Amino acid sequence: MGDLYITRLHEITIMIYAASVLLYFIDFLNSNRRANKVAFWLLAFVWGFQTIFLIYYMVDQGRFPVLTLFEGLYFYAWVLVTLSLAINKLLKVDFIVFFTNILGFIIMAIHTFAPVQYDSNVMSEQLISELLLIHITMAILSYGAFSISVVFSLLYLIQYDLLKRKKWGKLLWRITDLTKLDYWSYILNVIGVPMLILSLILGLQWAWIKVPDLTWYDAKLIGSFIVLAVYSIYLYLRVGKEMYGKSLALWNVASFLIVLINFFLFGKLSSFHFWYQ
Repeated sequence: MGDLYITRLHEITIMIYAASVLLYFIDFLNSNRRANKVAFWLLAFVWGFQTIFLIYYMVDQGRFPVLTLFEGLYFYAWVLVTLSLAINKLLKVDFIVFFTNILGFIIMAIHTFAPVQYDSNVMSEQLISELLLIHITMAILSYGAFSISVVFSLLYLIQYDLLKRKKWGKLLWRITDLTKLDYWSYILNVIGVPMLILSLILGLQWAWIKVPDLTWYDAKLIGSFIVLAVYSIYLYLRVGKEMYGKSLALWNVASFLIVLINFFLFGKLSSFHFWYQ
């Protein structure tokens, strides 16, 4: 399968993805169930294409494809679509898929149109290690959990604002109750934090073996521990201080902004995570 052919299929997938997000937006504004249903099946189609591409990359590279920024972005987008479809099916919470896939579409678009996919792969091939693969995969999965968690928090803030202003419309009734939104935001962070801890442990172990001139003040390394710290504080506030509601939701949103900064900016400043270069 030629590179041009793959690129064109990615572009078609992006267009289908855009149509799905647009239909979810129409449903969000007008409570259009037909648009919601069509959007869901378009997104399922996107997920199918993403899965096929992921398997193709695995066969083509002979490994799990997460060692470059190009590969990492694609796996991250796949995780977001997979989690949003699963949550939509299991929990029946309106608008989770819409908000999650705004982020997923942005990630997918960056992956498809950014020139990083044409970079040399020689360096990443030299660093293939099962330890490294597990480290990166677990980090991206933890970021996926944090991504869905922040969507629940954003829906919480929207619902809270509607209730405060006594806007008793269809939007209010379709967004689930505040307790459920708060609970699932918390549960996803409970899943994400230990996965991030394990990822950092494995990453440090790999670096100790493979990078003899490792600098412990590396931007990405520091950023990862900051991410772990802010989410650990979130769990402490929720469990130790029994904090609920708007303040905790805002903390979760701020924490996720740090995740994005760490993922995109600190990777570029890093001398240690040079697979981002």
